Amino acid sequence: MVDVADKVSYFQALTGVEDRDLCSDILEAHGWDLELAISSFTGGNPSDNPSVNPTATASSSSIPPPDAEPSSSSSPLIAGPSSTAAAAARPSLTWRLITLPISVVSGSLGLVSGAIGLGMWVAGGVLSYSLGMIGLGSGSGRGVDSSTRLVSVSAAASEAMDFVTAFESEYGFMPTRPNFVSDGFMDALQRSRNAYKLLFVYLHSPEHPDTPVFCERTLCNDALAAFVNENFVAWGGSIRASEGFKMSNSLKASRFPFCAVVMAATNQRIALLQQVEGPKTPEEMLMVLQRVLEESAPVLVAARLDAEERRTNMQLREEQDAAYRAALEADQARERQRKEEQERLEREAAEVERKRKEEEETRLRAEREVAERAAALAKLREEKALSLGAEPEKGPDVTRVLVRFPAGERKERRFHSDDTIQRLYDYVDSLGCLEIGNYSLVSNFPRVVYRSDKLSLSLREAGLHPQASLFVELNS
Repeated sequence: MVDVADKVSYFQALTGVEDRDLCSDILEAHGWDLELAISSFTGGNPSDNPSVNPTATASSSSIPPPDAEPSSSSSPLIAGPSSTAAAAARPSLTWRLITLPISVVSGSLGLVSGAIGLGMWVAGGVLSYSLGMIGLGSGSGRGVDSSTRLVSVSAAASEAMDFVTAFESEYGFMPTRPNFVSDGFMDALQRSRNAYKLLFVYLHSPEHPDTPVFCERTLCNDALAAFVNENFVAWGGSIRASEGFKMSNSLKASRFPFCAVVMAATNQRIALLQQVEGPKTPEEMLMVLQRVLEESAPVLVAARLDAEERRTNMQLREEQDAAYRAALEADQARERQRKEEQERLEREAAEVERKRKEEEETRLRAEREVAERAAALAKLREEKALSLGAEPEKGPDVTRVLVRFPAGERKERRFHSDDTIQRLYDYVDSLGCLEIGNYSLVSNFPRVVYRSDKLSLSLREAGLHPQASLFVELNS
Protein backbone atom coordinates (compact mmCIF):
# COMPACT_ATOMS: atom_id res chain seq x y z
CA MET A 1 0.00 0.00 0.00
CA VAL A 2 1.35 3.37 -1.01
CA ASP A 3 1.98 5.54 2.02
CA VAL A 4 1.19 9.22 2.43
CA ALA A 5 4.70 10.47 1.58
CA ASP A 6 4.73 8.50 -1.67
CA LYS A 7 1.33 9.91 -2.64
CA VAL A 8 2.50 13.44 -1.98
CA SER A 9 5.68 12.89 -4.00
CA TYR A 10 3.73 11.33 -6.86
CA PHE A 11 1.21 14.18 -6.81
CA GLN A 12 4.07 16.69 -6.89
CA ALA A 13 5.72 14.95 -9.83
CA LEU A 14 2.51 14.88 -11.86
CA THR A 15 1.19 18.36 -11.07
CA GLY A 16 4.44 20.30 -10.76
CA VAL A 17 3.31 21.96 -7.50
CA GLU A 18 6.42 22.47 -5.39
CA ASP A 19 4.70 23.17 -2.08
CA ARG A 20 4.38 19.80 -0.30
CA ASP A 21 2.01 21.24 2.31
CA LEU A 22 -0.36 22.39 -0.42
CA CYS A 23 -0.15 18.94 -2.08
CA SER A 24 -0.98 17.32 1.26
CA ASP A 25 -3.96 19.66 1.75
CA ILE A 26 -5.34 18.86 -1.72
CA LEU A 27 -4.90 15.11 -1.24
CA GLU A 28 -6.47 15.24 2.21
CA ALA A 29 -9.44 17.18 0.82
CA HIS A 30 -9.96 14.32 -1.68
CA GLY A 31 -9.70 11.59 0.94
CA TRP A 32 -6.13 10.75 -0.16
CA ASP A 33 -7.56 9.45 -3.43
CA LEU A 34 -4.56 10.17 -5.67
CA GLU A 35 -6.40 9.65 -8.96
CA LEU A 36 -9.34 11.84 -7.92
CA ALA A 37 -7.05 14.56 -6.58
CA ILE A 38 -5.02 14.68 -9.82
CA SER A 39 -8.15 14.70 -11.91
CA SER A 40 -9.67 17.47 -9.83
CA PHE A 41 -6.40 19.43 -9.95
CA THR A 42 -5.94 19.17 -13.71
CA GLY A 43 -9.66 19.21 -14.46
CA GLY A 44 -9.15 18.03 -18.04
CA ASN A 45 -10.95 14.99 -19.42
CA PRO A 46 -8.43 13.17 -21.54
CA SER A 47 -11.14 11.71 -23.72
CA ASP A 48 -12.61 15.14 -24.41
CA ASN A 49 -9.45 17.09 -25.15
CA PRO A 50 -7.21 15.72 -27.90
CA SER A 51 -4.37 17.99 -26.72
CA VAL A 52 -3.99 16.15 -23.43
CA ASN A 53 -2.26 12.83 -23.23
CA PRO A 54 -3.58 10.63 -20.39
CA THR A 55 -0.03 9.47 -19.71
CA ALA A 56 1.59 12.87 -19.96
CA THR A 57 4.17 13.93 -17.41
CA ALA A 58 4.59 17.17 -15.53
CA SER A 59 6.18 18.81 -18.57
CA SER A 60 3.16 18.33 -20.84
CA SER A 61 1.99 21.46 -22.67
CA SER A 62 -1.38 23.06 -21.89
CA ILE A 63 -1.83 24.52 -25.38
CA PRO A 64 -3.88 22.44 -27.84
CA PRO A 65 -2.67 22.21 -31.43
CA PRO A 66 -3.94 24.89 -33.81
CA ASP A 67 -6.24 22.42 -35.58
CA ALA A 68 -7.82 21.12 -32.37
CA GLU A 69 -11.51 21.58 -31.90
CA PRO A 70 -12.27 24.66 -29.74
CA SER A 71 -13.40 23.71 -26.28
CA SER A 72 -14.88 25.71 -23.42
CA SER A 73 -13.07 23.57 -20.88
CA SER A 74 -9.74 24.52 -19.41
CA SER A 75 -6.45 23.82 -21.06
CA PRO A 76 -4.65 22.08 -18.17
CA LEU A 77 -1.00 22.64 -17.56
CA ILE A 78 -0.46 18.98 -16.71
CA ALA A 79 -2.49 15.82 -16.79
CA GLY A 80 -2.30 12.56 -14.93
CA PRO A 81 -3.83 9.11 -15.18
CA SER A 82 -7.61 9.08 -14.80
CA SER A 83 -10.55 6.76 -15.31
CA THR A 84 -13.93 7.30 -16.89
CA ALA A 85 -15.66 7.02 -13.53
CA ALA A 86 -13.30 9.51 -11.93
CA ALA A 87 -13.74 11.90 -14.82
CA ALA A 88 -17.49 11.74 -14.43
CA ALA A 89 -17.32 12.32 -10.68
CA ARG A 90 -14.70 15.05 -10.55
CA PRO A 91 -15.50 18.79 -10.78
CA SER A 92 -14.75 20.42 -14.10
CA LEU A 93 -13.05 23.47 -12.56
CA THR A 94 -9.27 23.41 -13.08
CA TRP A 95 -6.43 25.65 -12.11
CA ARG A 96 -2.74 26.10 -12.67
CA LEU A 97 -0.23 28.66 -11.49
CA ILE A 98 1.12 31.27 -13.85
CA THR A 99 4.09 33.47 -12.99
CA LEU A 100 3.61 37.00 -14.26
CA PRO A 101 6.49 38.86 -15.91
CA ILE A 102 8.05 41.49 -13.67
CA SER A 103 7.08 44.20 -16.16
CA VAL A 104 3.40 43.42 -15.62
CA VAL A 105 3.79 43.37 -11.85
CA SER A 106 5.89 46.51 -11.54
CA GLY A 107 3.97 48.30 -14.25
CA SER A 108 0.85 48.48 -12.13
CA LEU A 109 -0.15 50.79 -9.33
CA GLY A 110 -0.92 47.72 -7.25
CA LEU A 111 2.73 46.64 -6.94
CA VAL A 112 2.83 46.90 -3.18
CA SER A 113 -0.81 46.33 -2.28
CA GLY A 114 -1.62 43.81 -5.00
CA ALA A 115 1.44 41.74 -5.86
CA ILE A 116 3.15 41.31 -2.50
CA GLY A 117 1.50 39.27 0.20
CA LEU A 118 -1.55 38.15 -1.79
CA GLY A 119 -3.27 35.19 -0.18
CA MET A 120 -3.53 32.13 -2.41
CA TRP A 121 -7.04 31.42 -3.65
CA VAL A 122 -7.23 27.81 -4.70
CA ALA A 123 -10.48 26.91 -6.44
CA GLY A 124 -11.95 23.47 -6.03
CA GLY A 125 -15.62 22.48 -6.13
CA VAL A 126 -15.11 19.47 -3.87
CA LEU A 127 -12.74 21.14 -1.38
CA SER A 128 -14.49 21.38 1.95
CA TYR A 129 -12.48 24.34 3.08
CA SER A 130 -10.64 27.26 1.59
CA LEU A 131 -7.07 26.80 0.43
CA GLY A 132 -7.13 30.33 -0.78
CA MET A 133 -5.04 31.92 1.93
CA ILE A 134 -2.17 29.38 1.76
CA GLY A 135 1.06 30.67 0.16
CA LEU A 136 2.57 28.47 -2.52
CA GLY A 137 6.19 29.11 -1.57
CA SER A 138 8.83 31.23 -3.19
CA GLY A 139 10.97 28.52 -4.73
CA SER A 140 9.37 28.78 -8.13
CA GLY A 141 9.51 32.54 -8.30
CA ARG A 142 11.69 34.00 -10.95
CA GLY A 143 14.70 35.91 -9.78
CA VAL A 144 14.19 38.88 -12.04
CA ASP A 145 15.60 42.26 -11.15
CA SER A 146 12.59 44.30 -10.09
CA SER A 147 14.25 47.46 -11.35
CA THR A 148 13.91 46.27 -14.97
CA ARG A 149 10.64 47.94 -15.84
CA LEU A 150 9.34 47.72 -19.40
CA VAL A 151 6.05 49.49 -18.60
CA SER A 152 5.96 52.65 -16.53
CA VAL A 153 3.59 53.10 -13.63
CA SER A 154 1.18 55.21 -15.71
CA ALA A 155 1.51 53.24 -18.95
CA ALA A 156 -0.44 50.17 -17.73
CA ALA A 157 -3.44 52.26 -16.69
CA SER A 158 -3.12 54.34 -19.85
CA GLU A 159 -3.23 51.21 -22.02
CA ALA A 160 -6.28 49.96 -20.10
CA MET A 161 -8.08 53.27 -20.58
CA ASP A 162 -7.21 53.29 -24.27
CA PHE A 163 -8.66 49.78 -24.62
CA VAL A 164 -11.88 50.73 -22.80
CA THR A 165 -12.26 53.87 -24.92
CA ALA A 166 -11.69 51.95 -28.16
CA PHE A 167 -14.05 49.13 -27.12
CA GLU A 168 -16.79 51.59 -26.17
CA SER A 169 -16.50 53.49 -29.44
CA GLU A 170 -16.63 50.25 -31.40
CA TYR A 171 -19.17 48.16 -29.49
CA GLY A 172 -21.16 50.48 -27.23
CA PHE A 173 -21.37 51.59 -23.63
CA MET A 174 -22.56 50.11 -20.36
CA PRO A 175 -24.64 48.11 -19.57
CA THR A 176 -24.55 46.38 -22.96
CA ARG A 177 -20.94 45.32 -22.46
CA PRO A 178 -18.68 44.11 -19.65
CA ASN A 179 -17.57 46.92 -17.39
CA PHE A 180 -13.85 46.67 -18.10
CA VAL A 181 -11.87 48.53 -15.42
CA SER A 182 -9.51 51.27 -16.50
CA ASP A 183 -6.64 49.86 -14.45
CA GLY A 184 -3.49 47.91 -15.11
CA PHE A 185 -3.74 44.15 -14.73
CA MET A 186 -2.27 44.00 -11.22
CA ASP A 187 -4.61 46.74 -9.99
CA ALA A 188 -7.58 44.94 -11.50
CA LEU A 189 -6.41 41.74 -9.81
CA GLN A 190 -6.20 43.53 -6.48
CA ARG A 191 -9.62 45.09 -7.06
CA SER A 192 -11.12 41.62 -7.58
CA ARG A 193 -9.38 40.33 -4.48
CA ASN A 194 -10.72 43.19 -2.38
CA ALA A 195 -14.23 42.55 -3.73
CA TYR A 196 -13.92 38.76 -3.21
CA LYS A 197 -14.66 38.17 -6.86
CA LEU A 198 -12.91 36.37 -9.69
CA LEU A 199 -11.17 38.33 -12.42
CA PHE A 200 -12.59 37.95 -15.93
CA VAL A 201 -9.82 38.54 -18.48
CA TYR A 202 -10.44 39.28 -22.15
CA LEU A 203 -7.49 39.52 -24.55
CA HIS A 204 -8.50 41.48 -27.61
CA SER A 205 -7.00 40.69 -31.04
CA PRO A 206 -8.15 43.55 -33.31
CA GLU A 207 -7.09 41.84 -36.57
CA HIS A 208 -8.58 38.44 -35.82
CA PRO A 209 -11.59 37.72 -38.08
CA ASP A 210 -13.68 36.27 -35.22
CA THR A 211 -13.15 39.26 -32.94
CA PRO A 212 -15.93 41.60 -34.22
CA VAL A 213 -18.63 38.94 -34.11
CA PHE A 214 -17.51 37.67 -30.69
CA CYS A 215 -17.49 41.17 -29.23
CA GLU A 216 -20.83 42.20 -30.74
CA ARG A 217 -22.82 39.03 -30.20
CA THR A 218 -21.17 37.44 -27.17
CA LEU A 219 -19.36 39.95 -24.98
CA CYS A 220 -22.00 42.63 -25.60
CA ASN A 221 -24.88 40.24 -25.06
CA ASP A 222 -27.16 41.74 -22.42
CA ALA A 223 -27.43 38.59 -20.30
CA LEU A 224 -23.69 37.80 -20.45
CA ALA A 225 -22.63 41.39 -19.81
CA ALA A 226 -24.99 41.66 -16.83
CA PHE A 227 -23.72 38.34 -15.43
CA VAL A 228 -20.06 39.36 -15.79
CA ASN A 229 -20.64 42.83 -14.31
CA GLU A 230 -22.49 41.42 -11.32
CA ASN A 231 -20.22 38.50 -10.47
CA PHE A 232 -16.75 39.37 -11.80
CA VAL A 233 -14.26 42.18 -12.07
CA ALA A 234 -13.62 42.50 -15.80
CA TRP A 235 -10.27 43.47 -17.30
CA GLY A 236 -9.48 43.68 -20.99
CA GLY A 237 -6.36 44.35 -22.94
CA SER A 238 -5.32 44.50 -26.55
CA ILE A 239 -2.55 42.15 -27.56
CA ARG A 240 -1.22 45.04 -29.64
CA ALA A 241 -0.47 46.88 -26.40
CA SER A 242 2.45 46.06 -24.14
CA GLU A 243 0.59 44.65 -21.14
CA GLY A 244 -1.98 42.79 -23.23
CA PHE A 245 0.79 41.16 -25.23
CA LYS A 246 2.66 40.10 -22.07
CA MET A 247 -0.53 38.66 -20.58
CA SER A 248 -1.23 36.66 -23.77
CA ASN A 249 2.24 35.15 -23.43
CA SER A 250 1.77 34.45 -19.73
CA LEU A 251 -1.62 32.82 -20.27
CA LYS A 252 -0.25 31.01 -23.36
CA ALA A 253 -3.13 32.19 -25.53
CA SER A 254 -3.07 30.18 -28.77
CA ARG A 255 -6.46 31.08 -30.24
CA PHE A 256 -8.57 34.19 -30.28
CA PRO A 257 -10.92 35.47 -29.05
CA PHE A 258 -9.42 34.55 -25.67
CA CYS A 259 -11.07 34.77 -22.27
CA ALA A 260 -9.89 33.53 -18.89
CA VAL A 261 -10.92 33.51 -15.26
CA VAL A 262 -8.10 33.98 -12.76
CA MET A 263 -7.42 34.48 -9.06
CA ALA A 264 -4.60 36.16 -7.21
CA ALA A 265 -1.70 34.05 -5.91
CA THR A 266 1.57 34.79 -4.18
CA ASN A 267 4.99 35.66 -5.57
CA GLN A 268 3.82 37.49 -8.70
CA ARG A 269 1.64 34.58 -9.77
CA ILE A 270 -2.02 34.05 -10.59
CA ALA A 271 -4.20 30.95 -10.45
CA LEU A 272 -5.76 30.24 -13.84
CA LEU A 273 -9.18 28.75 -13.16
CA GLN A 274 -10.62 28.67 -16.67
CA GLN A 275 -9.64 29.73 -20.15
CA VAL A 276 -11.85 29.85 -23.21
CA GLU A 277 -10.27 30.06 -26.66
CA GLY A 278 -11.99 30.67 -29.92
CA PRO A 279 -15.45 32.05 -30.68
CA LYS A 280 -18.28 31.08 -28.33
CA THR A 281 -21.97 31.82 -28.15
CA PRO A 282 -23.36 33.80 -25.20
CA GLU A 283 -25.00 30.64 -23.92
CA GLU A 284 -21.73 28.72 -23.97
CA MET A 285 -19.90 31.51 -22.21
CA LEU A 286 -22.65 31.81 -19.60
CA MET A 287 -22.50 28.08 -18.97
CA VAL A 288 -18.74 28.16 -18.49
CA LEU A 289 -18.77 31.24 -16.26
CA GLN A 290 -21.68 29.96 -14.17
CA ARG A 291 -19.88 26.69 -13.60
CA VAL A 292 -16.66 28.47 -12.62
CA LEU A 293 -18.57 30.75 -10.29
CA GLU A 294 -20.47 27.89 -8.67
CA GLU A 295 -17.39 25.79 -8.11
CA SER A 296 -15.42 28.77 -6.83
CA ALA A 297 -18.18 29.93 -4.48
CA PRO A 298 -16.93 27.95 -1.44
CA VAL A 299 -13.48 29.44 -1.83
CA LEU A 300 -14.76 32.98 -2.25
CA VAL A 301 -17.17 32.65 0.66
CA ALA A 302 -14.44 31.14 2.83
CA ALA A 303 -12.08 33.96 1.85
CA ARG A 304 -14.72 36.57 2.68
CA LEU A 305 -15.54 34.91 5.99
CA ASP A 306 -11.86 34.61 6.78
CA ALA A 307 -11.33 38.30 6.02
CA GLU A 308 -14.37 39.25 8.09
CA GLU A 309 -13.08 37.11 10.92
CA ARG A 310 -9.68 38.78 10.65
CA ARG A 311 -11.33 42.20 10.65
CA THR A 312 -13.47 41.21 13.64
CA ASN A 313 -10.43 39.85 15.46
CA MET A 314 -8.43 42.94 14.58
CA GLN A 315 -11.25 45.18 15.78
CA LEU A 316 -11.52 43.11 18.95
CA ARG A 317 -7.76 43.36 19.46
CA GLU A 318 -7.90 47.09 18.87
CA GLU A 319 -10.75 47.42 21.36
CA GLN A 320 -8.88 45.25 23.85
CA ASP A 321 -5.72 47.26 23.25
CA ALA A 322 -7.67 50.48 23.68
CA ALA A 323 -9.24 49.17 26.91
CA TYR A 324 -5.84 48.01 28.09
CA ARG A 325 -4.28 51.37 27.26
CA ALA A 326 -7.14 53.17 29.03
CA ALA A 327 -6.77 50.93 32.08
CA LEU A 328 -3.01 51.36 31.96
CA GLU A 329 -3.33 55.12 31.69
CA ALA A 330 -5.83 55.11 34.57
CA ASP A 331 -3.44 52.99 36.65
CA GLN A 332 -0.56 55.26 35.74
CA ALA A 333 -2.66 58.33 36.62
CA ARG A 334 -3.57 56.80 39.97
CA GLU A 335 0.05 55.87 40.55
CA ARG A 336 1.14 59.40 39.65
CA GLN A 337 -1.53 60.79 41.98
CA ARG A 338 -0.43 58.43 44.75
CA LYS A 339 3.20 59.43 44.26
CA GLU A 340 2.30 63.11 44.15
CA GLU A 341 0.26 62.73 47.36
CA GLN A 342 3.09 60.81 48.97
CA GLU A 343 5.60 63.43 47.86
CA ARG A 344 3.30 66.18 49.17
CA LEU A 345 3.02 64.46 52.54
CA GLU A 346 6.76 63.93 52.61
CA ARG A 347 7.32 67.60 51.78
CA GLU A 348 4.90 68.65 54.50
CA ALA A 349 6.54 66.30 57.00
CA ALA A 350 9.96 67.61 55.98
CA GLU A 351 8.70 71.18 56.35
CA VAL A 352 7.28 70.42 59.80
CA GLU A 353 10.54 68.77 60.79
CA ARG A 354 12.52 71.70 59.43
CA LYS A 355 10.41 74.18 61.38
CA ARG A 356 10.68 72.02 64.49
CA LYS A 357 14.45 71.95 64.14
CA GLU A 358 14.52 75.69 63.51
CA GLU A 359 12.37 76.31 66.57
CA GLU A 360 14.51 73.95 68.60
CA GLU A 361 17.64 75.68 67.42
CA THR A 362 16.09 79.07 68.14
CA ARG A 363 15.06 77.93 71.60
CA LEU A 364 18.48 76.50 72.33
CA ARG A 365 20.15 79.61 70.96
CA ALA A 366 17.91 81.82 73.09
CA GLU A 367 18.63 79.70 76.12
CA ARG A 368 22.32 79.92 75.39
CA GLU A 369 22.06 83.67 74.96
CA VAL A 370 20.09 84.01 78.19
CA ALA A 371 22.60 81.82 79.96
CA GLU A 372 25.45 83.77 78.45
CA ARG A 373 23.85 87.07 79.40
CA ALA A 374 23.14 85.77 82.87
CA ALA A 375 26.71 84.55 83.18
CA ALA A 376 28.05 87.83 81.85
CA LEU A 377 25.75 89.78 84.17
CA ALA A 378 26.74 87.69 87.12
CA LYS A 379 30.36 88.16 86.24
CA LEU A 380 29.81 91.89 85.84
CA ARG A 381 28.02 92.11 89.18
CA GLU A 382 30.78 90.15 90.80
CA GLU A 383 33.34 92.46 89.29
CA LYS A 384 31.39 95.50 90.43
CA ALA A 385 30.97 94.03 93.88
CA LEU A 386 34.71 93.46 94.06
CA SER A 387 35.38 96.93 92.77
CA LEU A 388 33.36 98.44 95.66
CA GLY A 389 35.74 96.99 98.19
CA ALA A 390 34.86 96.73 101.85
CA GLU A 391 32.16 98.98 103.28
CA PRO A 392 33.83 101.82 105.23
CA GLU A 393 33.19 102.40 108.90
CA LYS A 394 31.25 105.40 110.10
CA GLY A 395 33.21 108.62 110.08
CA PRO A 396 33.07 112.28 109.01
CA ASP A 397 34.12 111.41 105.46
CA VAL A 398 31.67 108.57 105.12
CA THR A 399 28.32 109.06 103.43
CA ARG A 400 25.33 106.86 104.25
CA VAL A 401 23.12 106.14 101.26
CA LEU A 402 19.63 104.52 101.38
CA VAL A 403 18.33 103.08 98.10
CA ARG A 404 14.63 102.39 97.68
CA PHE A 405 13.58 99.89 94.94
CA PRO A 406 10.27 99.98 93.03
CA ALA A 407 8.96 96.93 94.89
CA GLY A 408 9.49 98.67 98.23
CA GLU A 409 12.72 96.92 99.11
CA ARG A 410 15.43 99.05 100.73
CA LYS A 411 19.15 98.71 100.66
CA GLU A 412 21.61 100.81 102.66
CA ARG A 413 25.39 101.16 102.45
CA ARG A 414 28.14 103.51 103.45
CA PHE A 415 30.47 105.09 100.89
CA HIS A 416 33.41 107.40 101.06
CA SER A 417 32.28 110.94 100.40
CA ASP A 418 34.69 111.27 97.52
CA ASP A 419 33.24 108.18 95.77
CA THR A 420 31.45 109.05 92.51
CA ILE A 421 27.81 108.58 91.55
CA GLN A 422 29.02 105.72 89.32
CA ARG A 423 29.93 103.85 92.54
CA LEU A 424 26.30 104.08 93.57
CA TYR A 425 25.22 102.54 90.26
CA ASP A 426 27.85 99.83 90.69
CA TYR A 427 26.44 99.07 94.10
CA VAL A 428 22.85 98.76 92.81
CA ASP A 429 24.05 96.63 89.91
CA SER A 430 25.93 94.32 92.25
CA LEU A 431 22.73 93.60 94.13
CA GLY A 432 21.25 91.86 91.07
CA CYS A 433 17.78 93.24 91.64
CA LEU A 434 17.59 95.19 88.38
CA GLU A 435 18.84 94.94 84.83
CA ILE A 436 22.02 96.88 84.45
CA GLY A 437 21.56 100.21 82.70
CA ASN A 438 17.75 100.00 82.72
CA TYR A 439 17.12 102.37 85.60
CA SER A 440 18.08 105.75 87.05
CA LEU A 441 18.83 106.93 90.58
CA VAL A 442 16.65 109.84 91.66
CA SER A 443 16.66 112.06 94.77
CA ASN A 444 13.69 114.00 96.07
CA PHE A 445 13.64 117.43 97.66
CA PRO A 446 14.92 118.70 95.36
CA ARG A 447 14.28 116.13 92.59
CA VAL A 448 17.50 115.28 90.84
CA VAL A 449 17.97 112.49 88.30
CA TYR A 450 21.52 111.28 88.25
CA ARG A 451 22.08 110.36 84.63
CA SER A 452 25.27 109.74 82.70
CA ASP A 453 26.24 113.42 82.84
CA LYS A 454 26.50 113.26 86.65
CA LEU A 455 28.20 109.90 87.02
CA SER A 456 31.62 111.45 87.58
CA LEU A 457 30.47 113.74 90.44
CA SER A 458 31.51 112.79 93.92
CA LEU A 459 28.90 112.22 96.56
CA ARG A 460 30.01 115.41 98.31
CA GLU A 461 29.83 117.40 95.06
CA ALA A 462 26.40 116.00 94.27
CA GLY A 463 25.12 117.17 97.67
CA LEU A 464 24.54 113.66 98.94
CA HIS A 465 26.97 113.88 101.96
CA PRO A 466 26.71 113.01 104.82
CA GLN A 467 23.57 110.97 103.99
CA ALA A 468 21.12 110.62 101.14
CA SER A 469 17.96 108.76 100.22
CA LEU A 470 17.68 107.74 96.54
CA PHE A 471 14.89 106.08 94.60
CA VAL A 472 15.36 103.63 91.76
CA GLU A 473 13.29 104.75 88.80
CA LEU A 474 12.94 102.29 85.93
CA ASN A 475 13.54 103.67 82.48
CA SER A 476 10.58 103.38 80.15
